[in-house]
Amino acid sequence: MSTTTTTTTTAADTATTAALKALSCTDVSDAMDRLGIAGHCLGIMPLDRSFRLVGRAWTLRYGPVGRDPGTVGDYIDDLGPGQVVVLDNQGRLDATVWGDLLTYTAIRNGVEGTVIDGVCRDVDRSVTTGYPVFSRGNWMRTGKDRVRVEEIGGPVSVGGARVEPGDWLLGDGDGVLCIPAPRVHEVITVAEEIRNAEERIRDAVRDGRSLRAAREEVGYHRLQTRR
Repeated sequence: MSTTTTTTTTAADTATTAALKALSCTDVSDAMDRLGIAGHCLGIMPLDRSFRLVGRAWTLRYGPVGRDPGTVGDYIDDLGPGQVVVLDNQGRLDATVWGDLLTYTAIRNGVEGTVIDGVCRDVDRSVTTGYPVFSRGNWMRTGKDRVRVEEIGGPVSVGGARVEPGDWLLGDGDGVLCIPAPRVHEVITVAEEIRNAEERIRDAVRDGRSLRAAREEVGYHRLQTRR
């Protein structure tokens, strides 16, 4: 089972990262609704509401141990800038798959953050260093001898959303989204339109217009409607 991966960041990735950083999860969520894209990771929230995360998915799926105790995965040394660690632990709340040593190494390597369908521990390291972790919560009980690596580099499920290797992850205080890589530019274009429309509403309200009139002028109630 190989953990070999690439950390090469292209000019296109740099531009996409910058565009996503200028957007909120709510902007992108509405855009994905309009485009009919499912990528909302239900129940996956940041350990600290100030955390923001943008990057491409590196995926790992866990399962429960059997006769073979397996391993929790020695993968973090191979990851770096532009990548988000995405761990599918099937939503388990009784065994962690991320802790202090992984956070410490991820920071050293410039990893963008971690998204877990499950729980983490050693949250102080994440919060005090500002390393973004999005999960179902935290608990102290180790995953060693309780979970094993089932697959690296395959599709995973996070909060009911399918995440493929290389997909884009966007996270902030409202949660985390997975944007399919082939559609990221389409999503950004629509999300920017929605963001700009809401900015016009705020400007109008600031100038004394009623919220009702400002919304009607930009078609607010139809911004996210499927077309």
